[in-house]
Amino acid sequence: MSDTTATLDPDVIPLEDHEALDEDYVLTASFVEKVVDASDDGDGMRLRSLLEDLHPADVADLMGFLTAEHRAVVVLWLPPELLADTLPELDDSIREEVLERVPHLTLAEALQELDSDDAAAVVEDLEDDQREKVLSAMPAPDRAAIESSLGYAEDSAGRMMQREFMAAPAFWNVGDTIDHVRNQGDDLPELFFDIYVVDPMNKPIGGLPISRLLRASRDAKLTDLMEPINEIAVDQDQEEVAYIFEKYHLISAPVIDAGGRLVGQITVDDIVNIIQEENREDILRLAGVSDEDRGSSVSEIVRGRVPWLTINLGTAVLGAMVISWFEATIQEIVALAILMPIVSAIGGNAGTQALTVTVRALATRELNSSNATRTFFRELRVGLANGFVLAPLIGVAAGLWAQDWRLGMVIGSAMVLNLLVAASVGTLTPVTLSKLKFDPAVSSAVFVTATTDFFGFLIFLGLAKIVLT
Repeated sequence: MSDTTATLDPDVIPLEDHEALDEDYVLTASFVEKVVDASDDGDGMRLRSLLEDLHPADVADLMGFLTAEHRAVVVLWLPPELLADTLPELDDSIREEVLERVPHLTLAEALQELDSDDAAAVVEDLEDDQREKVLSAMPAPDRAAIESSLGYAEDSAGRMMQREFMAAPAFWNVGDTIDHVRNQGDDLPELFFDIYVVDPMNKPIGGLPISRLLRASRDAKLTDLMEPINEIAVDQDQEEVAYIFEKYHLISAPVIDAGGRLVGQITVDDIVNIIQEENREDILRLAGVSDEDRGSSVSEIVRGRVPWLTINLGTAVLGAMVISWFEATIQEIVALAILMPIVSAIGGNAGTQALTVTVRALATRELNSSNATRTFFRELRVGLANGFVLAPLIGVAAGLWAQDWRLGMVIGSAMVLNLLVAASVGTLTPVTLSKLKFDPAVSSAVFVTATTDFFGFLIFLGLAKIVLT
């Protein structure tokens, strides 16, 4: 049973109605149906009782299962605090739709419950006129923090940082710091792991984990306890920030402006989101599709996929042109038409394998100029080894089927050569694109597939013409 039911009164609402999640933490179909029924009936109190104890991430997940009409009803009955925590969790397209339904005064109240980074992410999705109304309804400090965050580049550390953090001057001791933290009350950041020690210019000189602070004696000086920190510049790209967190196993890090002054912090929960977002982007781009989610319309999905399919169509025409060059040979030896897709298909799969490994290595910075040559020749050896394993299998099978050992030799040789081509292009394409400052995940797959198809047909049919005719 979900722990979200703990605070409900079973005499008022049947406890089983709140078994929202199954053992895999996925919303149950029965619970979604209850929400839909309450929405259809316009039963706002029923909706609120069903939703108020759900985790914001589960509410966001629920929104993805509902139609736009049902979402419009549900969002009006979400308590302000739950609405605030749910908005950052929503898929982008669903969030934009939901924001259109929320009155600007309600939204302004909800945003005040969020950290500045989450509030800025929500405000960013508002239309200009709605954004102006919402910001005007917010207290000046909250409004200034959001506007300042929106002033940074979209994928920068400045945009993703939260301005709420805890800092202490270098001359304080542990007792001073603990007393200061206790006196903050509601002004404490909702989530923080470190106290940043700053000099008189507000430049961070070290960090002190809360766990270490609480174990130390009150008279211990912060400068004696603090640890070195990894500073993040406000203009650093979010992908680079995620790499720093992953490499140095950080939980939080201070963000500094151009003058080196402490202006915010980034915590690991934000980094998890960035890593997932970047991985999702790379996977989609390798497949040649745009960013899609459950809220995407058919027209949006088509617009994202058609350009890449058009490019694939062009590359397929190139393969067809190669086949046309050997039309007479194929007419003379019909078996070639049956066997040639095998060479190009295996080459395409091998190229995709090399490509995926290389793109991942570039993304994790395991591949750079110091080991690029070694990596390239390693993939060539892998391609050659794969060829020597597969060539005898297909060669013997083709020779027995066609009762011509020469045909088996041709397809086996073509297999080995095309796997070498696949290994070469699968490694060199993303490396070259990265050197040219292009995203290697964007167009590599199309180029690799086109190349392996082109050379697969050319090598196989060319060898067949030489050997068999």
